[in-house]
Amino acid sequence: MADSRSIDPVVVDHVAGVARAAREASRRLALLSRAEKDAALEALADALDAATPQVLAGNAQDLERGRERGLPDAMLDRLRLDETRVAAVADALRDLARLPDPVGEVVRGSTLANGLQIRQVRVPMGVVGMIYEARPNVTVDAAGIALKSGNAVVLRGGSAAEASNRALVDTLRRGLAQQGLPQDAICLLDEGGRDAARALMTARGLVDVVIPRGGADLICTVVEESTVPVIETGVGNCHVYVDARADLDKALAIAVNAKTHRPSVCNAAESLLVHRSVAEEFLPKALAELDAAGVRLHGDPTVVELAGRAGVECVPATDDDYAREYLALEMSARVVDDLDQALEHVRRFGSQHTEAIVTEDRAAARRWVAEVDAAAVMVNASTRFTDGGEFGFGAEIGISTQKLHARGPMGLPELTTTKWVVEGDGQVRG
Repeated sequence: MADSRSIDPVVVDHVAGVARAAREASRRLALLSRAEKDAALEALADALDAATPQVLAGNAQDLERGRERGLPDAMLDRLRLDETRVAAVADALRDLARLPDPVGEVVRGSTLANGLQIRQVRVPMGVVGMIYEARPNVTVDAAGIALKSGNAVVLRGGSAAEASNRALVDTLRRGLAQQGLPQDAICLLDEGGRDAARALMTARGLVDVVIPRGGADLICTVVEESTVPVIETGVGNCHVYVDARADLDKALAIAVNAKTHRPSVCNAAESLLVHRSVAEEFLPKALAELDAAGVRLHGDPTVVELAGRAGVECVPATDDDYAREYLALEMSARVVDDLDQALEHVRRFGSQHTEAIVTEDRAAARRWVAEVDAAAVMVNASTRFTDGGEFGFGAEIGISTQKLHARGPMGLPELTTTKWVVEGDGQVRG
């Protein structure tokens, strides 16, 4: 466990001060009506549009520094902003404004025999801490979801996106002030290095929940060291399994899309499993198309042989290859004897994120859905659909692979907790 006594006390005091200010702001946010929150979201979106040149200037600094440091292409892609991406995150705020407000929703309720009326009502968490890597869009998504759900947010982004995040948060805070709302509803920890992140995850009593979003090392560190409750987002070692009774045209489109549409994100497919009965017909076409898209392939002996027949380079795969989240144009592939072997492979190497089957066999699809342990299970669809926006949630704050409180894409309801409201007329317990 991380111990605040081993962290620079100056950083601890700074983070505590930021968290207290966020706590004070959260009390105001919790009382806002939906109309007030939606108007604020629209104003923040307009502020982002107007500040696009400043945001892109900050992002250019980060990209230049990242290239000098030798950041891999996948990381640079996550870091990169352009006018289209800034417009997209602004539009995500407008989409949030159109979504129902979860605060005040009655989850369940009843009237007891003694006349007591009880109901379970959604309420904000309070102060949400976000620790994430070089994804400046997360800065806006997290701020917007927190605002709509009545929470204040304390953001600790990766140093690679320092200038981008500062420009974004400065813009959002100005937008809040223009709406007469407390600026400290959105706070950025941009000093203190790793000690700032450690202070945030040990600020128990000041921060209500911490959500890590990034690579396996970051998530593992937060889960293991945090004394604040954590909603764990996980890595995405996602699979596409092509069954014996797959429509091979569908399978080809799904496998290529799942890998190449945006390889640097967690819902991109990292492994391709193919039933032996269709391997000779399917794999040469699939491997050739993946190769043409620039995908580096790792395969078992059968895959390597079929790749050779198709004139495609494929290196022998190891267990480490099957276990990797590549986040790049790279993929492992394996031929399996049956559905049972495919399920066993997913159980061994999967990360409980998203697993897809392509099949026209309804019994096989039912088994896949029932037996795969993952936050999202796809039947005849790309893994790329595991996304809050695609699910209709608006901007998401992450994809949870844990089993408590939230699982899968986390939208507005997942940033709330509940309280029980009990109304009586003088009843006492005998």
